[in-house]
Amino acid sequence: MVTYLLEIGEEGGRPFVNREILRYKRGRYGSPYHFLDFTKGEGYAISNEEDFDKNDEDLTKDYQKLGSSDILAIKGLGQFERFKAAIAFRNFIENWHVSDFHISQARPSQEAGYAEHLSPTGDNLPLVTQYLFENHMDIFNGILDRMRRRVPGISSVQAESTVDGRIVLRFSDGSFKDPFIANYVSDGTLKMFAYLVLLNDPHPHPSMCIEEPENQLYPSLLSALLEEFRDYIRRGSQVFISSHSPELLNNANPEEVFWLVKQDGYSTILRASDSDEINALYHEGDKLGFLWKQKYFVGSDPN
Repeated sequence: MVTYLLEIGEEGGRPFVNREILRYKRGRYGSPYHFLDFTKGEGYAISNEEDFDKNDEDLTKDYQKLGSSDILAIKGLGQFERFKAAIAFRNFIENWHVSDFHISQARPSQEAGYAEHLSPTGDNLPLVTQYLFENHMDIFNGILDRMRRRVPGISSVQAESTVDGRIVLRFSDGSFKDPFIANYVSDGTLKMFAYLVLLNDPHPHPSMCIEEPENQLYPSLLSALLEEFRDYIRRGSQVFISSHSPELLNNANPEEVFWLVKQDGYSTILRASDSDEINALYHEGDKLGFLWKQKYFVGSDPN
């Protein structure tokens, strides 16, 4: 098990990195070994961790002094090939993804180019669609199949090049002869398609944060979208969703729901499954969204 510890201090009104540790523990018992241990910009990192399984005493501690105490050792040392653990952990963090779709940015045509992964705002949706169509036809067809099941009437989606060198999305409805460009489909249709593209990335993000996915989506689609997120998690990723939607909560279970309680400048994280009252009502048939509106999620109401 790998654990990363980061302590942030404050001095003269400015933050600094007080302590930074990257440690590994072989099993449930025994002391963890520090691959990286820095205090206020000074410390050591192991440069031959490939020998860890042989003998702990054979590991080489490379002592370093960073240029400033506000620099993360993971970031600084992660640029050097010999610090493999730091590189791996830095790459893991840098591949996290925060998604905050803006429909207004996803609608316009996109200048011709290349993109493999959807951007946080979704403004490169046409380019990623084209990439999937040209390089991962099986995934693209799977997305279309999901669209047909989630959004009635949609028969196909195409990313087409225009004469001025731009890429536009065209949505085909079986009831009409000519397809519609993205500017003329509903917000919900476009957003559902964008989420399906994001969640079917050939190279899933190890951790993903989703900001209020319920916006622009018809409430009846939230159950299907939540199941798409669960499928993504089954592929080995983490997904964090922030929401103010009772309808979304109505499709969740207590083990999946957390809320924050702010008090005296600090936030405490509570889990719905840890509440005996919420658990009992849920198993009697109550939905979590209704329980939230009835203030069973103590401390979540700003009033």
